[in-house]
Amino acid sequence: MPAKDLFHDTVKNALQKEGWVITDDPLHLKYGGLNLYVDLGVEKILAAEKAGQKNRG
Repeated sequence: MPAKDLFHDTVKNALQKEGWVITDDPLHLKYGGLNLYVDLGVEKILAAEKAGQKNRG
């Protein structure tokens, strides 16, 4: 597994503050006989509000 660079934690914290959820740190992908690593896997949580009720999806 590759080493994290100087900005890894800063970027991770900024994404989390903006509502992103870190799903993988690092994201490991296999393609054929190769093992690939991406710094972060993320997904955005969407939130909606109706009549004072919040719904996260």
